[in-house]
Amino acid sequence: MSELHDECGVIGLFSTDASVDIVEETYLSLYALQHRGQVGAGIAVNNNGTIIYHKDHGMIPEALPEKELTRLGQGQIALGHVKYSSGGIQVDHENLAPLVMRYSKGQLALCLNGALTNYHQLRNELNQGAAIFQSNGDTEIIAYLIARARINALTIEQAVQQAVRRLKGAYAIALMSPSKLIGVRDPMGIRPLCYGKIGSSYVIASESCVFDSMGGEFIRDIEPGEMLVIDSEGVHSYRENCGGQTAACVFEYIFFSRPDSVVDGVSVNLSRQRAGQLLARQHPVEADIVCGVPDCGIESAIGYAMESGIPYATGLIKNKYIGRAFNNRKRNSEYLMRIKLNALKNNVNGKRVIVIDDSILKGKTSRHIVNLLRQAGAKEVHMRIASPPFKCPCYLTSDATAKENLIAADKTVEEICTYMGADSLGFLSVESLRELIPESHLSICDACFTGHYPLDVSDTSREDKYSKPKV
Repeated sequence: MSELHDECGVIGLFSTDASVDIVEETYLSLYALQHRGQVGAGIAVNNNGTIIYHKDHGMIPEALPEKELTRLGQGQIALGHVKYSSGGIQVDHENLAPLVMRYSKGQLALCLNGALTNYHQLRNELNQGAAIFQSNGDTEIIAYLIARARINALTIEQAVQQAVRRLKGAYAIALMSPSKLIGVRDPMGIRPLCYGKIGSSYVIASESCVFDSMGGEFIRDIEPGEMLVIDSEGVHSYRENCGGQTAACVFEYIFFSRPDSVVDGVSVNLSRQRAGQLLARQHPVEADIVCGVPDCGIESAIGYAMESGIPYATGLIKNKYIGRAFNNRKRNSEYLMRIKLNALKNNVNGKRVIVIDDSILKGKTSRHIVNLLRQAGAKEVHMRIASPPFKCPCYLTSDATAKENLIAADKTVEEICTYMGADSLGFLSVESLRELIPESHLSICDACFTGHYPLDVSDTSREDKYSKPKV
């Protein structure tokens, strides 16, 4: 069970059918992205150029109560967003999304999934131009750049294109002007973004599972560098920024995305099963059962069982009904982990158990899992990880930005195994990562395993991002 957190999920809807309840569609669609963000959520609705919005802390039902949904009214365009905190910092209300701003051309609303590696450079530049910031996040930087570009640009499309050329990093953007819905994916394709239809509404979303959950139609992924514009005349694609080096985040397949999503032509479920099959070949061991750590280790455990011939069984049960209040309790971390996860004694007692997880960061959760299985009577516990050792900070797609929080940064596999108390430990090899996604035409980013970042990350300190501004 990874301690890794993704940053956000975005969604945008455009409908020309006045009978469509666009608020309800956006609200329900957000549930398909809840796994991408659980500390805040918001919806903005555009009714003939007037944008009304609500955002708050918590999971979707907490952040978006019925009375606020009713207040949003109806419209033609809507944005939705779910957010994770970054770097473990509590998110202020100003840093929640959608971000709604008023400028010379009317109102603009914007949602972001990602992180800018030139955040500080751009913020300092805007500060020198007397910009006044209400938040410490990347989203407001992007909104300012678009607003400034729009002063001289003939269209919002031109303004967005000018603004995103200034950005460096990983980003998937959904924004709405008074009459258009726009989606932009970073030129390397680090963050996923796709589009499709739900009924009569065109939809831009972080993952394809949105369309399946709503009975809609997934059309395609938005290409790296592509800008998609949806208006009353249809869908328009702008590809001036396409065609460069790509570096899709491999953790979308390992952990971030839902298993029922298809990302850049690859089934997430199938990629995780392949990881388990590769683990079985690379790290075989005699055992009685294979089990997976819920949720992201299950598909890989099934793949390991298929390849090895060792029966798959449920060994761990996750409490799925824990809200954000769980994380605010003052009990010790081991107590809280026990509430969140428990071993199924009937299946593991007296057995040699192979347990599959998606990744290891600090190692505390993995040690807890080994202890749980031993206390439930497991004779042996062999841990297998469906990714390579996470050795280097990630500045592009997750909150794992401190090397001192990564156990593999300064410990060998043998030392990690001893720390966890497992009988053996095996990681997926870096060389086999590409075998997880042979259908994808994009190259991958594996910097968290190798330290080979696809772009400059020297301006990525988050000391003053997402927390309260210093006075």
